[in-house]
Amino acid sequence: MKQLIAAFWLASSLATGTAFAQALPPNEAGVTMGHLHLNSRDVETNKKIFVTLGGTAIKPGDFDIVRFPGVFVFLHLRPGAAPASGGSDGTVVNHVGFTVPNVQEAVGRWKAAGLDVMPGRNERLDQAWITTADGLRIEILEDKDQKVPIRHHHVHFYVPQSAIADMQAWYAKHFGAKPGMRGQFQAADIPGANLTFTKSDTPTVPTTGRILDHIGFDVKDLAAYAAKLDAAGIKLDRAIVTQPTGVKLTFIHDPWGTSIELNERPNPL
Repeated sequence: MKQLIAAFWLASSLATGTAFAQALPPNEAGVTMGHLHLNSRDVETNKKIFVTLGGTAIKPGDFDIVRFPGVFVFLHLRPGAAPASGGSDGTVVNHVGFTVPNVQEAVGRWKAAGLDVMPGRNERLDQAWITTADGLRIEILEDKDQKVPIRHHHVHFYVPQSAIADMQAWYAKHFGAKPGMRGQFQAADIPGANLTFTKSDTPTVPTTGRILDHIGFDVKDLAAYAAKLDAAGIKLDRAIVTQPTGVKLTFIHDPWGTSIELNERPNPL
């Protein structure tokens, strides 16, 4: 098992060197959005979906990656891991969201390219939905002032009503996320992502092993960051590893079951 984990970390580092540096500057806590890691059983199919949406496919190492403003989408099973045990629906991270300048124009292009797109709820024209074959739910929203064709927008957590305020405060305290509202939802912002918190009427399960296995944040100084987490009672799931490329990484999880990778990357933009 240790050899498998080491192989996974090595592959990750090869895919996340200087050419993969995060473009959005970190917040005052030294944090910025990094990546979404999918346990893809069909990498090529999922890559086609994200490229059709407007992302750029890259492969700087062993990982197939699709790059968007604000986030990188990793399409890779961990070495020795089974395909995803289920979709994002039913987990603490119900779906992820992207924005485009005009939803209906984008939907027309995507459908012409063969992408299966579902309409917005309650006949909303500024919203659309896509679900991958292995169950990742993707929300598309409209931002008419947006200057790029598509960008990452949000990670949408589903938790019990009683947990929402605590979750918002947890991400604010430990990641410097700025608390606020996104429409009717309590939320918190970090560079590259709005973290949105919504009531779930049914219990949700951790992300590990599902299609969206974990989310990733980039930090300026991982050792110092880990020390602050430890002082706050948050233990690392794995010891910090420094890869040959200089990338440092570890994992933690939030109290509601979200697996979070933390990365310190050399030569960030």
